[in-house]
Amino acid sequence: MKKAILAKKLGMTQVFAPDGTLVPVTVLEAGPCLVVQRKTQEKDGYAAIQVGFEDIKAKHVNKPNKGHYEANVKGQSPRRFLKEFRLEDCDQYEVGTEIKADVFAPGDLVDVSGTSKGKGFQGAIKRHGQTRGPMTHGSKYHRGPGSLGAGTTPGRVRKGKKLPGHMGAVKVSIQNLEVVSADPEKNLLLIKGAVPGIKGALVMVKNTVKQ
Repeated sequence: MKKAILAKKLGMTQVFAPDGTLVPVTVLEAGPCLVVQRKTQEKDGYAAIQVGFEDIKAKHVNKPNKGHYEANVKGQSPRRFLKEFRLEDCDQYEVGTEIKADVFAPGDLVDVSGTSKGKGFQGAIKRHGQTRGPMTHGSKYHRGPGSLGAGTTPGRVRKGKKLPGHMGAVKVSIQNLEVVSADPEKNLLLIKGAVPGIKGALVMVKNTVKQ
């Protein structure tokens, strides 16, 4: 059974396992996510559920989204984020129900997707892990990207050359992370290790696709 939830990254801490091992964990505020709409194969061409996460004041919602909520879940407060999950058992989710952190259990393996930290324009050493040049014996080339071409032929820089440029702020998925704890009362998930994004970033937690 496929499971998924939207969450907000709160930061990192550490907990002790029953055997006394120190485990670094990322704390996520997971849900509650409101099922706003259910897509069907007959009407939309695919099966999915649309969920909303994090309450937002009605005055901050634009008219299209406000009409979308009133048409599907009238009486419910709008949500800041709307995402779709293509699950195998979408029929089990009724519009208006909530998905909470207890959809996952300790020991489950999950994939976490989010937007990585933006690091601006970086050189080849930081961006690609290249090695710097010699710092002595008259060398005047320390942190450059090195040779760019191959002489007269082809007479240009080949595509894919690792050069300085914009680093970070891209979608990243980390696979096979273990759920250490799930607290539905506080809407918290503890995930072993690090997940993408800054504090307060939106992340998507799903069942792992590789086991």
